[in-house]
Amino acid sequence: MKTILKLIAVTLVTAIPVLAQQPADAPHALTVSDYARAEKWMGYNTNPLVFRSGVRPVWQGDRQFWYRVTTPEGSEFVMVDTAKGTRAPAFDQVKLAAALSAAAGATFDSHRLPFTDFERSADGQTITVLVQRRRWKCDLATYQCTADVTASAAGQRGGGRGGAPIDLLSPDKKRAAFIREFNLWVRDVATGRETQLTTDGVKDFGYATDNAGWTHSDRPVLVWSPDSKKIATFQQDQRGVGEMYLVDTRVGHPQLQAWKYPLPGDEKVTTIQRVIIEVDTPGVIRLKLPPDQHRSTLCDDVQCRGGEWADVEWSADVKQLAFVSTSRDHKRAQLRIADAATGEIRDVLEETAVTQFESGLGRVNWRYLPATNEVIWFSERDGWGQLYLYDATSGKLKNQITTGEGTVTQLLKVDEKNRTLYFLAAGREKGRDPYFSHFYRVGFDGKNLSLLTPEDGNHEISLSPSGGFFFDSYSKPDVSPVAVLRAADGRRNRSP
Repeated sequence: MKTILKLIAVTLVTAIPVLAQQPADAPHALTVSDYARAEKWMGYNTNPLVFRSGVRPVWQGDRQFWYRVTTPEGSEFVMVDTAKGTRAPAFDQVKLAAALSAAAGATFDSHRLPFTDFERSADGQTITVLVQRRRWKCDLATYQCTADVTASAAGQRGGGRGGAPIDLLSPDKKRAAFIREFNLWVRDVATGRETQLTTDGVKDFGYATDNAGWTHSDRPVLVWSPDSKKIATFQQDQRGVGEMYLVDTRVGHPQLQAWKYPLPGDEKVTTIQRVIIEVDTPGVIRLKLPPDQHRSTLCDDVQCRGGEWADVEWSADVKQLAFVSTSRDHKRAQLRIADAATGEIRDVLEETAVTQFESGLGRVNWRYLPATNEVIWFSERDGWGQLYLYDATSGKLKNQITTGEGTVTQLLKVDEKNRTLYFLAAGREKGRDPYFSHFYRVGFDGKNLSLLTPEDGNHEISLSPSGGFFFDSYSKPDVSPVAVLRAADGRRNRSP
């Protein structure tokens, strides 16, 4: 069905330029109804007509995950138990619709609940949902919903990319970081008490600001430490940088938007000064290196996907911060490790490229492993995207991990205990579409390479938190998606 829809859409799209090139006296001219008819075949109109497809798992520990699918009646929320290999409704949608209707003073349909995701408590007894810009906690035993005051103190929405929260919760979920007047603050989730962490942020030289380039938001760019006591971020220097303007088209007066946007040859360009911020006793530790370019190894922004700050990793003991500095032309990348207490920097290794260096497709493929003092590194030096193992002290290569034809696209999991990597790669399987992605595992020493998704098709993978299971959805342009649950060794469980 998807193939038929794509063919029809392509036919419509390619027909429009031909009609547009006809002489002015041509018998047919495009009308509003022509465009309206073509719009019916756009993805946002056709996708809802394909039922029970596009499964996107949300893991609840290793034993369970839930997903939402469209049905002829509306939508369903389904819970899967990985150990039992069973699936069942995530909750009673009829009772939940009634409970939300009573609490919110509105009327909700059980097949069209007013949310697409939810947060489930650790004991599975309650869920929290966002409805009408308010968060509601619903008891799944009594099916009663109440306004969740605690949850509303953090995760506020409205100014992030794609509607993402404008503050970032700490790992222990007790504090949320946010920007106010170019400085970084934290809010205590339970009490709402706010604490200012920095004081010298000013316009064009603010902390954690997400406003360089064509996309921008009010959401801070930072990485919390695992113990929730430190924040890695930067003070972004745009002072003296030229501006770029955008005028949108609308009925009436247009709106003018302006960004700091350096052009090739400009003397002043946007840079970042990396810092580590102490949260309990507010203080700023500046890393001892010159200002870095506002770049990542994935794109021209420090954050590229999902609002995450790329190329920054905390050590488990919070004593070190690993990061990559990238040149403005993307031809040079340096892996560095900072002492979180002093800001001292140690250069580990450097990668250069004739064209440009990228560390993966959609996510960075390097990892710092302080427990063994090693680094997993990605490089295209042999003509293919491969993984390499380095000594983190000397910066010397220990061994190449992946070899042969094909490119590693995403390193999904590093099992340090068993010294095993799990990764996606394309072009490794002979006789198959070179753009199809498959899932593999391999030892740190490059031995025991295993294909975990043998079926011919493009595989999308979602790993459970510990990596004991993974969800696999695979398809081809002429074959509809198949969803299966697999153990870490690739053995199939029941389809969800």
